[in-house]
Amino acid sequence: MKAILIYLLIMNAAGFLVMTADKLFAKSGAFRVSENKLLGIAAIGGSIGVWLAMYTVRHKTKHAKFVIGVPLILALQIALLTWLLLR
Repeated sequence: MKAILIYLLIMNAAGFLVMTADKLFAKSGAFRVSENKLLGIAAIGGSIGVWLAMYTVRHKTKHAKFVIGVPLILALQIALLTWLLLR
């Protein structure tokens, strides 16, 4: 259980940092992180970090793929974690 929590903490920190970095990249016209990579980070455990960054730095908040997709991924992850813990 401790390992899972450490993993989720790392992934959410990474999700927040990558999403925030992509916002800065977008402003400066530099290299961008693909939407698939951002959603991939959310899917492998960083959904809370990605979601927090979306609204903290106002990035991807007009894209339905993110506005609907990230909370949906988070809900599925919560359901999976709950199922695993209660088995």
